[in-house]
Amino acid sequence: MASIPDLIKKKRDGGALSDEEIRTFVHAVATDAIEESQIGAMLMAIWLKGMVQEEIETLTREMMSSGEVMSWPEEWAGLMVDKHSTGGVGDKVSLVLAPALAACGCKVPMISGRGLAHTGGTLDKLESIPGFNVHQSAAQILVILRSVGCCIVGQTETLVPADRVLYARRDTTSTVDSLPLIAGSIISKKGAESLSALVLDVKFGLAALYKDLDGAKELAQLLVKVGNALGVRTAALLSRMDAPIGRYVGNSLEVIESLETLKGRGPDDLMELVTTLGGLLLEMTGLASDLSEGRRQISDAVIGGAALSKFQAMMQAQGVANETARSLCSAHTDYYGVLRRSEHQMELKTPADGVVVDVAGLTLAEVLHKLGAGRSSVGGPVNHSVGAELLVSLGQRVKKGESWLRLHYEVPVPSPDQINRLQSGLTLGSRDHDTPTRTLVEELLFQ
Repeated sequence: MASIPDLIKKKRDGGALSDEEIRTFVHAVATDAIEESQIGAMLMAIWLKGMVQEEIETLTREMMSSGEVMSWPEEWAGLMVDKHSTGGVGDKVSLVLAPALAACGCKVPMISGRGLAHTGGTLDKLESIPGFNVHQSAAQILVILRSVGCCIVGQTETLVPADRVLYARRDTTSTVDSLPLIAGSIISKKGAESLSALVLDVKFGLAALYKDLDGAKELAQLLVKVGNALGVRTAALLSRMDAPIGRYVGNSLEVIESLETLKGRGPDDLMELVTTLGGLLLEMTGLASDLSEGRRQISDAVIGGAALSKFQAMMQAQGVANETARSLCSAHTDYYGVLRRSEHQMELKTPADGVVVDVAGLTLAEVLHKLGAGRSSVGGPVNHSVGAELLVSLGQRVKKGESWLRLHYEVPVPSPDQINRLQSGLTLGSRDHDTPTRTLVEELLFQ
């Protein structure tokens, strides 16, 4: 059997690793039988030399098999679904989509992550709800899926241990943006959920990991190929990520907007993503005859209140007090009676008359991150109350001096430079037709 240094040398020199060699490396990572420096060296070799399709599929399969692979009751066959997003600003899709899919008859074991860089994490959002417990064992997940149909949880200790190690090392070795490593990380976790169907929301634009459509499409095509090779029916959509999704950004504020959406009062762009992703999954599982029928079912579940009932049941199953869950889901609740409101709010004013052409999602996210909405180190604290509300919509005509953004902050206080950055993120045009039509979904990809 080849030694770890031999494997590193082979990849460094541009060779393709065999199935057995990849298995050796992944097993060493999962069992802590490899030095830190060797992991870093292999990650950099993969980053520099890449991997062929067969290597990526083997890497993903071995990572998936490095820990527990979930198993489900036979009667759920064909109904297990999930989605993954490459991360955006104001991306609260999972909070609406998971209960909507459950209301349509799917089982959704959604394993989510925390905030990375400027993008918010689904788990951080949910933890702004008092009592919500994202730490559930495989046995508890089974119980929740049986009674509710969906759960949103963190990665369990026993699931894909090799990925937990490699994910952390990629950050410290500047190998985060390696396509083989991204594919291995995302699809191994979804594969370990033993899914029937998976849909990927791969974002492109100024506030996305990939700024251009071509880069995002290359990743999406790879993810779809690898997912299908592992036996999970996989599709992807390419969606624009420039301005924030919806009107609220920040952990507890995004919970409020998700609940408003589940009460039938959601913004069009958020509903476009929820119905398209959900519709695709219903079509892929055979619960809908085509995408438009799937979209209609998801929309009905959200607007009709069935998804809201599922969200309430999920909160209660994951530790939220019955009274708290009921209050949040009631028609006209005072959200701040339950969720913590920031100590301070500040409104920014429009600098001139005009039509709102753009709001820079990346600038807004970066400033909020610095104000405490995101974490600066793994496991660091997050202030759930920090965030921002957009008070204007794209295409809206505004007068000089109107409030366009409400900032929610505590300590630190926004600096003059941060306020200037936010103001420069608002683009005003002179005429109505300066504003492009706001649809987010660019393209759908199947194998």
